Amino acid sequence: METPSNSSIIFLALLLSISSALLSLTSAEIHRHRFVIQATPVKRLCKTHNSITVNGMFPGPTLEVRNGDSLQVQVVNKARYNVTIHWHGVRQMRSGWADGPEFVTQCPIRPGGSYTYRFTIQGQEGTLWWHAHSSWLRATVYGALIVRPRLGEPYPFPTPNRETPILLGEWWDANPIDVVREATRTGAAPNVSDAYTINAQPGDLYNCSAKDTTIVPVNSGETNLLRVINAALNQPLFFAVANHKLTVVGADASYIKPFTTSVLMLGPGQTTDVLIRADQPPARYYIAARAYQSAQNAPFDNTTTTAILAYNSARKGSAPKPIMPSLPAYNDTNTVTAFTRSFRSPRKVEVPTEIDESLFFTVGLGLNNCPPNFHKSRCQGPNGTRFAASMNNVSFVLPRNFSLLQAHQQGIPGVFTTDFPGTPPVKFDYTGNVSRSLYQPITGTKLYKLKFGSRVQVVVQDTNIVGAENHPIHLHGYDFYIIAEGFGNFDPKKDTSKFNLVDPPLRNTVSVPANGWAVIRFVADNPGVWLMHCHLDVHINWGLAMAFLVENGVGELQSLPPPPPDLPVC
Repeated sequence: METPSNSSIIFLALLLSISSALLSLTSAEIHRHRFVIQATPVKRLCKTHNSITVNGMFPGPTLEVRNGDSLQVQVVNKARYNVTIHWHGVRQMRSGWADGPEFVTQCPIRPGGSYTYRFTIQGQEGTLWWHAHSSWLRATVYGALIVRPRLGEPYPFPTPNRETPILLGEWWDANPIDVVREATRTGAAPNVSDAYTINAQPGDLYNCSAKDTTIVPVNSGETNLLRVINAALNQPLFFAVANHKLTVVGADASYIKPFTTSVLMLGPGQTTDVLIRADQPPARYYIAARAYQSAQNAPFDNTTTTAILAYNSARKGSAPKPIMPSLPAYNDTNTVTAFTRSFRSPRKVEVPTEIDESLFFTVGLGLNNCPPNFHKSRCQGPNGTRFAASMNNVSFVLPRNFSLLQAHQQGIPGVFTTDFPGTPPVKFDYTGNVSRSLYQPITGTKLYKLKFGSRVQVVVQDTNIVGAENHPIHLHGYDFYIIAEGFGNFDPKKDTSKFNLVDPPLRNTVSVPANGWAVIRFVADNPGVWLMHCHLDVHINWGLAMAFLVENGVGELQSLPPPPPDLPVC
């Protein structure tokens, strides 16, 4: 019998690789959806509110796609507020017009208007989500975006028997738009929420809520993949399931080297995928979430939301009260630190080692002195001031007549400047007792320009101005490696040795420790204007944001295409 020649083996291998590539191309789908933004009666905590929803659903629809698929989502605004939708964590390679933050990549969709978001999922698998990116509409306008592996490709962990999206939210017994407008008028902090929710239900521990508590059914012995999303507006949250261990396998649509824990902490914007095995005696167990509050002496919603993990084989009838998990104390930063330091990529990754842009951004609060012409009712922050927030002492102001991306693409002058400081204008003891002279930031619409392909490192440093706090910092249009984090002031002489350049986690939102710092790296390979901001909505309202302007590279594949014809106008 003849043995095949080397050339025929190579030809066969080539044929197989081409056919598998063609299969993945032909199996990619286009998913079309219609989102109608509308007011819907929603009853929570004994009271009905006309809440803004998508298609009358709260939370909104779960979108399910595969890596490589495309989405076309027509958003029709039948509400009385301007709206945009952001696809949180989607890379949006060369599709920046679909990213969604209002006045950054688009003008808002006016009442009666519509816009179709078109984008492709490229190289991402796991849990993402979508939410409104206008005012505080995302309090009720949000939903899960699940990205599965390409057809025929397995998960890098044992296939679960079932999957359950778990969306953690925050509920106000008021119109959230009124809450933020009142805070903007007075200069004070906005009222804290009245409840947390799991899949839009507060759960057994709140008034008028027990009969609608979210139930997560399981069969004994099976494994469930919980896709946990912190969609709360302003609160990092602890999460646990009574008597059950959680195996973390993914975060922000990137796989994680599996590790087991009894508690999660998610900053707003973050997602965490966990496997949970139904290996306990058949019964009902509480799934619970409550606040992680790192800011000292700041008011917060100190309630606990619950759902129920219900074994199908548990005795029916008058079941005993579910078992409650042990959640950390609200200010347990040690647990948070141990949890975040457990994250690793599953294998060695390509972290940029040569750096073209070494940036240092302070993040924190501030106080604006009241102008003489302001009535004292508009100056209800500490000592008659107005709350502010900034990055590198610049409190970010959104334009109103053009989006930043439109102004950049069309060369419209006067909309923004490109002089955002790459390092703090004034160096000080960031985490010590900060002089009151440093409390008042300047305002501006300042961008930082990056050449296409530049390798970027950003040290994100919390400050103790007004008070230190854990800030979930989200970068649009990019994932980044979190190569280190620590407490105190970042010191390149001693802290560089802590950099993990082997298997750091890949995320789109980093929880910067209170009175501490985090270091991230990414390659600027996606042209456009990309917002970087704190995902506590109260802080972005006060100006805790900036934007990168990533220039086009060479040729069509490294350039942003022109805007779609239905892009809303301001």
